[in-house]
Parts: sequence; structure tokens; C-alpha cells
Amino acid sequence: MQVLEELDARGFIQQTTGLDSLREHLDQEPRTLYVGIDPTADSLHVGHTIPLLAAALLQRAGHKVVVVIGGGTAMVGDPSGKTELRAMLSVDEIQANARAIERQVGRLITLDDDRGRVIDNAEWLRSLGYINFLREIGRHFSVNRMLTVEAYKQRLERGLSFIEFNYQLLQAYDFLVLYRRWGVTLQIGGDDQWANILAGTDLIRREEQGQAHGLTFPLVTTASGAKMGKTAKGAVWLDPARTPPFDFYQYWINIDDRDVGRMLRLFTLLPLDEIATLEALQGAAINQAKRRLAYEVTARMHGVEQAERAHRAAGAMVAGQATAALPTFQVPAALRGETLVVLLAESGLCKSRGDARRQIQGGAVRLNNDKVLTLDATLPADVLSEGEAVLRVGKKKAARLVLHP
Repeated sequence: MQVLEELDARGFIQQTTGLDSLREHLDQEPRTLYVGIDPTADSLHVGHTIPLLAAALLQRAGHKVVVVIGGGTAMVGDPSGKTELRAMLSVDEIQANARAIERQVGRLITLDDDRGRVIDNAEWLRSLGYINFLREIGRHFSVNRMLTVEAYKQRLERGLSFIEFNYQLLQAYDFLVLYRRWGVTLQIGGDDQWANILAGTDLIRREEQGQAHGLTFPLVTTASGAKMGKTAKGAVWLDPARTPPFDFYQYWINIDDRDVGRMLRLFTLLPLDEIATLEALQGAAINQAKRRLAYEVTARMHGVEQAERAHRAAGAMVAGQATAALPTFQVPAALRGETLVVLLAESGLCKSRGDARRQIQGGAVRLNNDKVLTLDATLPADVLSEGEAVLRVGKKKAARLVLHP
């Protein structure tokens, strides 16, 4: 199967600058493509990985990948998909974010300077002379045409700053620089980047009389209509300090049954025929497919060791067993006489003491396998069998309690 057909079969393709011409372009010889990421936070989240996973498939097919960390464009802010001006970050914040994101990109893309590399567009954007940039690049852009772009039309109702209005010019210029320096002929990204990508291909045609291509991916939503990678707690981050590997694993375990096949196609590199077999599972057997999904994605994002730990922890949580693989809460001496209400809140199993009380009253809390019946229940001195116990809330939350030395 050719790579473009595989991308389509996996659900990656939303729009292209021409499907037949892009197929011919990719089939002729190895090409160099790019995907851009603005370092507006110190971590990527699940939604960010779609373009990177598509780039990984293209790289596996023999093409080269350039990941552009937008140290320059992040100083301006992309208005696409935003109803208000992004927070302006300092140069130091942007650089720190860029370093953190580069480490995460290395989990998804092979970075060896030949097949894949990371470049910061601050290298050429921050040194731009404004007048020269306007004369060379700005003359190619029609304000009337730019105002027809959906991102700008929506923002005009609330207020669009001049600095944001420049963003499309800068991203188009990125494509031109990459075309000139590294022979990049394809940009890929989310569908909200479609107008920016077209601006880049048009600029290359005007400035270099060259042909460049664009490919965008659909916004991924769950069967319930929610944006992929969002939970009640917020985004599902790749940074383990933001979303612990166990919670990351559990996110995939808990997806809707209807989403399993689609998420296997988008977020794993498993062969399509194997995915079809997993997707066909029915009833309780679908949990086998969810476990495979959770393991594959966690291993890719956090490493095999963390995926194994999360897998064991999930099994232990279902069985109600104490295990080192479960998230651990060390009970300090000051809390040993406190009620389980306090421990539930302090361990993070419940959002607050009020939430803990409601969970106990609803019969959802167990210490080891014993249901907690009263709000004044404490941690008995003899309950820490071999120095540990499991405190559970419902079927999906558990922590291993150990006494702090």
C-alpha cells in the first residue's frame, strides 16, 4: 500500500492541494516535508500528535521530516481556532518550552539529521528586517483575500490585533525558507492551518516559480462529540508531570467502544489488518482492543517500561490488589490518624474532602476489598498488610498507600 493510501485508510486526510498531484509527487522519489509546532506550553498534548504521527508514517515510507518549533511565530501567536489574543510569552519561556517539546518530538519522529530534524524558526524570523520583509513578502498578500479566511473572520467580531494578522505571512515565509534551504515541498498540519498552508504554497510559486503541496488532517472528535484528548480534568498531556503515565494509559482504556478502531488507526502504527481484527471484537472482548491501544500509545509516548507498569497497575486496580505498579501515596506521620476522607483528598483520588464524603456515602470507596461505610473511618493500624494497602474509588481509581518513613 502506498503511503498516501495508508494515510487515507487510517483517517488522516482532510484536504490536499491536489490528491493526484501529491500522490505522484510522493511516488517519484523521497521528499522532505515539514510540520510546525508553536511552543506555547511546555508540553504537547494528545491533539498535537496527529500531524507528528502522520509524519512518522511518511518517514517510515522513506520521506524526510523537518519539525519546525515556532520560537519565532510563538512570539506573534496564531489566531486560528482562538477567540481571544494568546498570552504573550517571554523569550525565555518560549525557549524553555521549545526544549521540552523537542524531547517529546523525539518519541514520535526519528531525529538523526538525515531522516528527521528539529529546527527553530526563530533562526530566521527574529532577525528579519521589517521593511525588507514587507517589500519582499508582504507585497504578495491581499488583505481582502486574507479577510475571507475563517480564523480572521471570526476574530474580527471580537477584535483582531495587527500582530496576529501578520501570522499568516510569517508561516508562509517559513515554508519559503524551508523550500529554499532544505528542499521542503510538503507542509502537513491540522485543518485549521489550511489557509496558512495555501499561503505558503502560493508564496513559493510567486517567489521561486516552484510547486509545493499541502495536506491537512481532520479535527479528531470522540463518538460523543468531544474534542479528542480532552477530559473533565483538561487536556491529556505527554509530560508525565502533567498527566502521569498511569492516567495517560487509563485515558485510552476508558474511551468509548465506538472509538476503538479509529483511535488504533490514528494513534498506533499497528498494521491495518491487525487493527481490523481488534476492531471486530464485541462485548467484553473489546477491552482486549482497548488494552492494546492503551499499551501501544503509552509505550510510544512514555516508553515500554512505563507502559508495562501502567498495564500491571490497571490489572491490579481491577483486582483490588496492592502492587508497586499502582500510583503510590506515601502517608506522612501527620496524617496517620486522619480519616479516610482526608486521605482520599490528599492522595488525589477525590477532588476535595466534600467529594470524598459523597463517594463514601455513595458506597464507592473501598480499603483493600472492604467497603468504607462511615465518614469517620480511619486507617487502622493493622490494615497495612506488609506495609501497604489499596484505597479505591469506584472501578477506575486506586492508589497504593504506604507509610512514609
